Amino acid sequence: MNFADSRFWILLVSGLAVIALLRIPAGAWLGSRVALFDRLALIALGLWLLVAVSWVTCLIFLIVAVFSYCAMCYLVRRGGRHSRLLLVLFVPLQLLPLLYFKYADFILNDTLGGSFDTLRGLIIPAGISFYTFQMMSFVIDTLAFGRPLPRVLDFLNFAGFFPQVVAGPIERREDLLPQMEQFKFRWSTADLNAGAAWVAVGMFFKCCLADNAAIYVDRTSVSNPFSIWLANLMFGLRIYYDFAGYSLVAVGFGRCLGIRLTLNFLSPYCSTSIREFWHRWHVTLSGWFRTYVYLPLGGGRTRWWMLNVAVVFVVSGLWHGAGWGFLLWGAFHGIALIVNRALGGAIRLPRFVAWVVTLVAVLFGWVFFYETRTPDLLAKLGTLCNPMAYTAAAVRETLTSMSGGHLFALTSLLLLVAIVWAIEWLSVARRDDPYCYLRHPVAAVMLVVLTVLLAPGNDNAFIYFAF
Repeated sequence: MNFADSRFWILLVSGLAVIALLRIPAGAWLGSRVALFDRLALIALGLWLLVAVSWVTCLIFLIVAVFSYCAMCYLVRRGGRHSRLLLVLFVPLQLLPLLYFKYADFILNDTLGGSFDTLRGLIIPAGISFYTFQMMSFVIDTLAFGRPLPRVLDFLNFAGFFPQVVAGPIERREDLLPQMEQFKFRWSTADLNAGAAWVAVGMFFKCCLADNAAIYVDRTSVSNPFSIWLANLMFGLRIYYDFAGYSLVAVGFGRCLGIRLTLNFLSPYCSTSIREFWHRWHVTLSGWFRTYVYLPLGGGRTRWWMLNVAVVFVVSGLWHGAGWGFLLWGAFHGIALIVNRALGGAIRLPRFVAWVVTLVAVLFGWVFFYETRTPDLLAKLGTLCNPMAYTAAAVRETLTSMSGGHLFALTSLLLLVAIVWAIEWLSVARRDDPYCYLRHPVAAVMLVVLTVLLAPGNDNAFIYFAF
């Protein structure tokens, strides 16, 4: 579901119009039970929008959802100690579609040296990592805490709520299921206004900032450190504003429908430590790994807490993609977090210095994420870590590689980003409410105007659709 694609909006509006027309006779026929129609209509809308993405995507989602619900029913009815032992078997089965589409080629061909040509170039179904993890946590929570079985319709709406099924946030049972059990199509002016503001901010992030930053992600240079740093910066801006943009639009759509989704980003580039960064970046995934991986391993109170952190971040890196670069990216952040915790009490940096150090570390790490060619990745790391490569000639080369028009456009974009960062800082520092000043009605209108005027016009899918 590409929120930046006009086709999505046409399908959404037409779907809501059909629901509104059918709801009139349904209300007369069902009376007080019209909420059943609303919940059926919501999952039907979600599945229709998934089919519009790809029928394979919709089919894989239904397979995972039906298996998860049936497995959960079986385990709950069995009860007792045996059900928890069987859970160890069912969770890997739940992960099979994800493992096949996302990791089979990397494991069998790249790692083990196989020649399974049918695995090369497999198209990853959109959102498979997100909804698989969401359903997996639902089954675990239901078994571990003895929660009652939900109705199948409520479970499907929990797993396939259309604003967040493709790229999160990854919601927990206790946060989203009660809202789905009480769902009705009702249009509150306050919710519509609040939701529209979130959508305006999210679309500005995606179409104005992320899509324009994508133009300047030049991965060709391996010997010029300034060009590599510029690529890291622009990729860092793109992935943040792209992914946060999707998440904020999802929050906005949910709010319009009366559903409160978790805010998945909390202005992470305002962080003054790597630890704070991971409290603000992809919040629901970080929480998922903390609950289902880190704490079961013993958390931070054991002698081997460093190993626990390393395991979590290596697994997190592999969650993002099947490749050595993703693994190294996770390992880099794991090491950074270990160093941050180990030295946090011994070294006190001024707030501005701490922010610069954190930002540089995060931007450095993005090279692992976007550079998928191992030889080029190693060459870039060597260049970035070589003090002799930072010369005046390298600066001139970077500047002359862009024409005057491109340099002016890049400078203007970075100035706009600096203004947005300053507003994010104020939102966090004064209100402890990320993006609150950007959601002000006047600011939201300005963001809509800027989006219309400055969006590059090319159809860029959201970057996290591939995860």
